[in-house]
Amino acid sequence: MLRVFAFGALAMMLGVVQAQDAKRAQQIADQVCAACHGKDGNSPAPANPKIAGQVPEYLAKQLLDFMPRAGKKPARESAIMTPMVANLTEAEVKGLAAFYAGQKLQPSVATDKDLAALGQKIWRGGNPATGVPACAGCHGPDGAGIPAQYPRVAGQFADYTAGQLRLFRDAARANDQNGMMRGVAARMSEREIRAVAEYAAGLR
Repeated sequence: MLRVFAFGALAMMLGVVQAQDAKRAQQIADQVCAACHGKDGNSPAPANPKIAGQVPEYLAKQLLDFMPRAGKKPARESAIMTPMVANLTEAEVKGLAAFYAGQKLQPSVATDKDLAALGQKIWRGGNPATGVPACAGCHGPDGAGIPAQYPRVAGQFADYTAGQLRLFRDAARANDQNGMMRGVAARMSEREIRAVAEYAAGLR
């Protein structure tokens, strides 16, 4: 009987903590993040990514990567994001990641039919001639990503996705695991980058 009571009390305490974490995440989202990413993670501007429905582990990693650690530069440098996350605790980071992961994505759309057609070919089969692997291998056929490893890119702004691919290509962004995205993007032409980004924007 005592053990049952203890488990019940523990469950209640965990529920209270989770509720407090969720409330705190909502406050931070409203006060800090909404201006760029929208109240629900659906950014109104292509310069800022849509983060609604994103893989929570991926979101948490990105937030932590924006933070400088042990006197070193952030793994992912950003003049905007680094000061935004500077004072977040690890619990707040996880809370924010869970909050945005639970929001419903309002997907972008593909607007260039020819680019999207080329993007589909690369997404599904890569470019064997230049050693570009199929995007679907890591991000899935529908762009949903592989949870805890690779992000969701379906429905993302084409301009944002293309911009990130260029940063990887130029090694200006270097927080990808084992340099994977840098290696892929370095083999892609500018047209291929735009095409993949266009196709991903239309994925559902």
